Parts: sequence; C-alpha cells; structure tokens
Amino acid sequence: MKSSGTSEPAARGTRGQVARLILELGPCTAATLGGRLSLTPAAIRRHLDTLIADGMIEMRTARSYGNRGRGRPAKVFVVTDAGRSAFEHAYDDLATSALRFIEQTYGRQAVADFARRQVSELERRYATVFAKAALAKEDLAARVTALADALSADGYAAAGGPAPTIGPINSSVQPNGQQICQHHCPVAHVAAEFPQLCEAETEAFGRLLGAPVRRLATIAHGDGICTTHVTSTGFKDSTGFKDSTGFKDSTESGGL
Repeated sequence: MKSSGTSEPAARGTRGQVARLILELGPCTAATLGGRLSLTPAAIRRHLDTLIADGMIEMRTARSYGNRGRGRPAKVFVVTDAGRSAFEHAYDDLATSALRFIEQTYGRQAVADFARRQVSELERRYATVFAKAALAKEDLAARVTALADALSADGYAAAGGPAPTIGPINSSVQPNGQQICQHHCPVAHVAAEFPQLCEAETEAFGRLLGAPVRRLATIAHGDGICTTHVTSTGFKDSTGFKDSTGFKDSTESGGL
C-alpha cells in the first residue's frame, strides 16, 4: 500500500528549499515562505519547526521603524551561523591556506593587493552594467538598486533601497541615504580571517556608486547580513569619513 504522506527524502528536499529561501531573502515570515513555495501554513510550519530544532534557523521579532500599528509584532525567521555553514562555501579551506601563505611570505599588504585584484574584475563587470543602463551619476537610488541586482545575480542575495530613518519623520529631517544588504557571502569564512576582502569590496562599492560608503555589519564578523550604508550626495568631510572607501577614523564605532 502506497503511503499518502510526503516521503522523508522529499521532506528533506523541501526543508532545504525553505532554508535556502530564508538565506536568499533574509528575515522573512512564514506566510512569505509558504507563498513562495506554494506550501500550506501547516506544511511550512512543520518544516520551520524542524529547521529550528536542527539549529539551522531561528525565530526573531521583526524590527519596526517608526510607529507600529496594533497587534503583535511579526515573527520572522533567519538563518543561524550553523545553518549558514551548512551551505557549502567552495574551496574555503584552500583559499584560507593560500592567503595565509601569501601573508606569511609577503606580508599583510600583499593580501590587500590580492583582494583588490580579485574585486577589480567584479568592479569592471558591474561598471559595464551601469554603463549599459545609462545610469546618471546623480541618480544614487538607481545606482544602488542596479548594484544590488548585479550582486544578486552573482549569488549575494542582495537588496538595495533607502536607509531606514530613525526617529520622528518631519520636514526638517534630511534623507538618510541608501543601503545595500547582502544576505549571502560566498567568502564569509575566509573574510572572517582576512577582512581585506571586505575592505576591497567596500572600496569598489564607493567607486561604482560615486558616493561615500561604510560597512555597518558583515556576515564575516558574525552579523546576520552584510549592510553597507551609502551617504547621499550632500556628504560633508567633517563627519570623519575618509573619502568613499568605507574606512572610518578611530572615533567611529561598529563596522569592520
């Protein structure tokens, strides 16, 4: 007699899809996941409960900016460090060993030079995308969106848009700039030991966008996502940033 239930291999496959979708989308609700995968509320809840029990994901309260309406705060699901590690990062051990050899043989500057060389190809390709789209240099929002789309096409599961405004919104509040969130980093394990990879990428973002940028969080340093803040064109040097490379002086906190 054929069982009417879902086979265990099929269930594992679906759970893998759920975990992958959370990795790609970032924090998301059960309803969003169920809708994307065409699963009933009961089915998605069953898979989420199993992933939580396995330590692959965890449930958090959604962040709320500004005034929130009535009702309980939304619950979202995010991938844990253990869950992220389960998604294989190709050649991590080999890459880390190679960079250690470079650092021990030629010094830390050689690692930084290597990182910039690696990022230069990405920067060249993305600059071509910007050129084909005829993006105006003054249209920062469009450039941020284009960069996020290009990153997503390369597997970084990125999203771009206005940076959240903290505090009351009124006519005197200036735009808070833009931000790029990357929910996946193929080199996170390597970058945890060699932050020069993150620094080179941040520098490239600044050049591509033509605006000052800074990293607020990185997956490599244990954050859930890589968040890059992009300052509006009205940026002033008195804020303490050094041009558009994303580096900050010693008075700044957070980031790399």
